[in-house]
Amino acid sequence: QVHLVESGGGLVQAGGSLRLSCAASGRSLTVYNTGWFRQPPGKERVFVAGVSWRGGRTDYADSVKDRFTISRDNANNTLSLQMNNLKPEDTAVYYCGVEGQPFGSGRWSQEVFHYWGQGTQVTVSS
Repeated sequence: QVHLVESGGGLVQAGGSLRLSCAASGRSLTVYNTGWFRQPPGKERVFVAGVSWRGGRTDYADSVKDRFTISRDNANNTLSLQMNNLKPEDTAVYYCGVEGQPFGSGRWSQEVFHYWGQGTQVTVSS
């Protein structure tokens, strides 16, 4: 089992920045793809950013490209999401996730992410 705890959410004005962190315990994340998803109010949870288990490949939703940066620290078993130039439409509950199988499925789909944190609220005011 993998236990994930997100932190770093909060209220920020448009144009501001936040850094989300996700601490994992119970299993080393070294060989697992990891990612961030978000669920806006009244909508479904969607992919935001992902990083491969080796850290060499990152992918982003078009809506956050060039503003968000995902990173991982395998030595400390943590995942981060640096969010810059935040917009009101970035308001959502953000979740970190870990794939269920090692070495990556090649997909950033929720169906292959078996482990989730409890989520952290990000609110961007206009």
